Amino acid sequence: MSTYLFAGGGTAGHVNPLLAVADRLTEREPDAQVLVLGTAEGLESRLVPMRGYELLTIPRLPFPRKPNAAALRFPGAFWRAVKRTEQLIREHEIEVVLGVGGYAAAPAYIAAKRTGTPIVVHEQNAKPGLANRLAAFLTDHVGVTFSNTRLRHGRVVGMPLRREIESLDRRASRAEGLAEFGLDPDRPVLLVTGGSSGARSINRTVNRSAATIVGAGWQVLHVVGGKSEIGPSDLDGYHVLRYCDRMDLAYAASDFVVSRAGAGMVCELTAVGLPSVLVPYPVGNGEQRHNAKDVVGAGGALLVADAEFDQDWVTFQLLSILQDRARIADMTVRAGSVGHRDGADRMTDLVLDAAKAARAADGHNEHGGRSDGTSTTEEP
Repeated sequence: MSTYLFAGGGTAGHVNPLLAVADRLTEREPDAQVLVLGTAEGLESRLVPMRGYELLTIPRLPFPRKPNAAALRFPGAFWRAVKRTEQLIREHEIEVVLGVGGYAAAPAYIAAKRTGTPIVVHEQNAKPGLANRLAAFLTDHVGVTFSNTRLRHGRVVGMPLRREIESLDRRASRAEGLAEFGLDPDRPVLLVTGGSSGARSINRTVNRSAATIVGAGWQVLHVVGGKSEIGPSDLDGYHVLRYCDRMDLAYAASDFVVSRAGAGMVCELTAVGLPSVLVPYPVGNGEQRHNAKDVVGAGGALLVADAEFDQDWVTFQLLSILQDRARIADMTVRAGSVGHRDGADRMTDLVLDAAKAARAADGHNEHGGRSDGTSTTEEP
């Protein structure tokens, strides 16, 4: 039985692709065991056990951005996490370490290197994170989501998607989606979401503009997120949800989307062929703007700065799009033209390739050979 360690987490954007690859790997290798390395604070602490995988935890260690007491404590804490991960790799006889980014990834990469364990990397964002930039120098098994990602040894594999998204037929599932959320089958649906935590500025603007959007003949399915103060509404046609556990059915019911431009969201929208207005998160290193580049370039989405997405923009820009059914139909085709539905299979191939190469190298070395095919046995 082969045992794999998948490292990463913190957000659904990291955890969901990790679980998608874990599911696909265990489908293709039924006797394989996947262990997940994460933190007790991230979403992985809930999502990983729910999916049936064992979660191994190390402390959450944000990389220090300024000199302070936390920065002084960081090196010691980091190396303790590496040592703990080394112990887990040896204890469970890990065959391959897959990292997807997040707090647990960097210690896992270093521990894998120190134990001689093959490393596989998946970079979800167009602009790579620090841990994955480091890992790309330690392995040539590197998968990236977007064509414009610049990462050593990177090959485009797309985003590993959940099976229900990967296989979604929006037209066939539309009636089920409408029924799931109590939507009117005779009115088009605008889906609004900012991710699991919500997006305060998007939520505020859409909440204040809901009457205008509904008045234009649309209905709104608004997933406000767990931290939002927006509650249920009495406005007919404005449906507020705190969480949505069936995003596949939300996509099936919808005709247009307003959302952040997180890598997972962009990839799901393009995979299922949904046109959108993307409002990148204004804080951070700007990766969300880069994530949107391919679909915006193809004409399947519009990019709007967070500061510009206000009630006036909704009234004068968004409504003009929503009232143009031919434009929406064209954007739908263009969005689907850049989507990938086989990211989970492609990443699973990378993991299995790394394992196969390691087994071949180990077997060859046992018989006095080298990985370049030359003999290491001395002449008599």
